[in-house]
Amino acid sequence: MPEQAGAHSPFALATRAGHVDSVSWSFRIGRLFGIQVRLHLTFLPWIAFWAYSAWKEAGDPTAAVHAAAALLALFACVLLHEFGHILMARRFGIRTHDVTLLPIGGVARMESTGNTPRQELLIALAGPAVNVVIAAFTALLLWRFPAPAGGLDLDGLQGDLPTFLLAANIYLLLFNLLPAFPMDGGRVLRAVLSWRGDRARATRIAAFVGRVMAVLFAAAGLFQHAGNLLFFIAIFIWIGAGREAAAARVDTVVRAAMVTGFAVLDPFDTLADALRLASAGTQRDFPVVARGELLGLLRYEDLIPALRGSGPGTAVRDTMRAVSRSEVGIVSPNASLGSVARAIQTSTDGMTTILVVEDGRVVGMVTTESLGKFLAASDALGHPAGPVA
Repeated sequence: MPEQAGAHSPFALATRAGHVDSVSWSFRIGRLFGIQVRLHLTFLPWIAFWAYSAWKEAGDPTAAVHAAAALLALFACVLLHEFGHILMARRFGIRTHDVTLLPIGGVARMESTGNTPRQELLIALAGPAVNVVIAAFTALLLWRFPAPAGGLDLDGLQGDLPTFLLAANIYLLLFNLLPAFPMDGGRVLRAVLSWRGDRARATRIAAFVGRVMAVLFAAAGLFQHAGNLLFFIAIFIWIGAGREAAAARVDTVVRAAMVTGFAVLDPFDTLADALRLASAGTQRDFPVVARGELLGLLRYEDLIPALRGSGPGTAVRDTMRAVSRSEVGIVSPNASLGSVARAIQTSTDGMTTILVVEDGRVVGMVTTESLGKFLAASDALGHPAGPVA
């Protein structure tokens, strides 16, 4: 979510999880709400640059202090904005790895932007809601304790701090709600468009709207004094929209890519039975089901060592990964395929299979192989393919 506070202020943004390796060249400065907060090394010379520029322009060293304080306060608002998204995502069980402050803003590395349109909508709106709260608080503060007139210089990051924060948060709010990726407004637009389930199509439409807005910003830059800034914004939106369009293939729902033809095991089947099934086809991992209820998953990586150690007569239930112990990856058919891909990629135990469960029944599987087939077919067709057989 890009955020800006004036023609010469830092251009803040928060990219989608996975787009930026925010941990590189950064160091930890603390924790907030249990989330690690990091500071990128380039942030320090950025503060020094703004302080020196203010000093040089005003000819007064106190201007450098004002500029640095205003910049730090602005980034505190950016950080709180990010935690608006993070805390809302936490309500839906979506984890955040860390938050990093860069000269261009805040980057929150979240596992997902939401697994349903409702979740994405609420997560996207949570950040701007924080700016509303900050703006309302500073407005109340200024009403109770009016600031001296004529003290605000938003472009130079100087002036009365509450007045500056009020103006900056209003500007951040309005800019973030523009319906263009990668701003929050773009995600709000996609959530609304994908309410009936076609997330990939919604992403393509929202990306197209973003590119149209990029062209409009670039055109406005030809006639405005702050043309360089508008051109920068246009380039940023164009790149962000293109990135989202490219990611549309994995933003479709799991139902489109799941394997629907698969074998299951009974908990009292033996490892010898499982080996025969694995040898007869390409399926490696097997859901373990009793009377229609999912109990666990027998992984091929566990099957071979168990055959050597316990013997072929061992019951499947003694070797399977159990659902009751949260050892099995489970998603709904309408979850984002991108979130499944990220779960597989970031797995610490070599997970290669995610089970798709609807109304308590296993209706499909997403494996690294089926995911690869789906993406290959999508590239060949130029749009998301149908379910993998």
